[in-house]
Amino acid sequence: MKTPLSTDNLGAILGCAPPNAEAAYIDLNENTALTLPDLDQSIARMARGLSQRFLRGSRVALLGRNGAAFIRSYLALLYAGIVAVPINYRLPPAIIEFIINDASCSAIIGDREFRSLVDERHEFLDFAGPEIGELARALAMGPVSPRPDEICEILYTSGSTGRPKGVPLSHAGQLWALDRVINAAPAKFERTVIVAPTYHMNGLFFTTMALASGWRTFSMPYFNARQMLELIDKERLTTLSGIPTMFAMMVRESDLLKSVDLSCVQTVTIGSAPLSLTLRDEISAIFPNAEVRNSYGTTESGPAMFGPHPQGKARPSLSIGYPYEGVEWKLVGEDPHCGRLLTRTPAVLREYLNLPEQTKIKISDGWYDTGDIVRCDDDGFFFYVGRADDMFVCGGENIYPAEVERLLERHPDVLQAAVVPVNDKMKGSIPIAFVEPVNGKAPSSDMLKRFALENGAAFAHPRAVVVLDKLPVGGTHKIDRKKLMSLAEETVLTLDRN
Repeated sequence: MKTPLSTDNLGAILGCAPPNAEAAYIDLNENTALTLPDLDQSIARMARGLSQRFLRGSRVALLGRNGAAFIRSYLALLYAGIVAVPINYRLPPAIIEFIINDASCSAIIGDREFRSLVDERHEFLDFAGPEIGELARALAMGPVSPRPDEICEILYTSGSTGRPKGVPLSHAGQLWALDRVINAAPAKFERTVIVAPTYHMNGLFFTTMALASGWRTFSMPYFNARQMLELIDKERLTTLSGIPTMFAMMVRESDLLKSVDLSCVQTVTIGSAPLSLTLRDEISAIFPNAEVRNSYGTTESGPAMFGPHPQGKARPSLSIGYPYEGVEWKLVGEDPHCGRLLTRTPAVLREYLNLPEQTKIKISDGWYDTGDIVRCDDDGFFFYVGRADDMFVCGGENIYPAEVERLLERHPDVLQAAVVPVNDKMKGSIPIAFVEPVNGKAPSSDMLKRFALENGAAFAHPRAVVVLDKLPVGGTHKIDRKKLMSLAEETVLTLDRN
């Protein structure tokens, strides 16, 4: 067991980083590079300025792209005992306004280009403006010592099933999660890139992990498959993290892949959405020396739930891992090895912000109901099955879209699949599938329907399969299922007319 992080304030994690001359944070948008001690010092100065402007415990929103300005402001807020509220700038202005008001934000710090997304009544501090510059010139201060369970940040869920929900998370909980992930990995220097958006748990947590570990960390303002592949080759990056659609986009760059050397990559961790076997194999092909890991996490419980087996057993294909030490879990359902996952750890939220009824539904005695169906094998490895609330009934049979997606993704011509339900007078709902083919392949809809019928349950086979050049993605680069729902309804209308 390595030494736990030597801080009780998440904003002070740079002080925990092991020294390394190559360690740095490189902002590819601003073309700036900061050593970790320099970044830490600038955070301490900005924290002093922020503490003179905002009361401890007040909330300040962050509205900006990945980069040094964002991460410096985020860590400085936490350092000063102020609660950071990262907001997805791709959301409609009305939803951004809702979040600012719901979290009672005193001000917004962000990129100038996003000022128009915010009501003029709110104070907006431009990352590059004179006010932030003045704050950053204050004398350095030491990090505040948080009270037990003191909140450091409020992250908002995507709102895919309704209004976004505020998730307050504590310094202690997030540091516990960092300890688990860092302690489970070999103690070695890595070179990596932050490309997942830092307003989202995936990108934000990975950033703090990289900084606390003292890595050489590049930051891209937004994802671009070609630029990322070129960066990996040029800077000899060793570890990558992202979501399936990002890697699917890289796999499609067949011309560029012929000219870049990606043998430097040793670890690829993929989370935030289910990973298919075909995509995993495609990723392994372009990163021949990398271990490709499937991961799991939620905003409410964080990403530190499953990792390597404590006895060193090899992780099975597509497994999300073995529970970390200190992770309590239980499965709800008739099958003791498969059911709805509940978990209790120091990282789990205590309550949703301003939503007491939702809190009662999802949290009881510290146990958080993830709403995810998982299964566990005899060695204690877990596998993701699907969302309990994604399940729909077709002719009296329960269908989990993720299971149908994995079935289609077993076809060698299919890179990714997405299945959504459409209302049906006879069956209640029917599954409609959308697939993205492997480069150079052109599977037909009829062929894929036959494949599903021959290899899966007849009641669950897609009543239509639509082949798209690319599956649509949303603001966090996840598959845009709302858009697919509309396409599915149009597909059914076309079928009915024919």
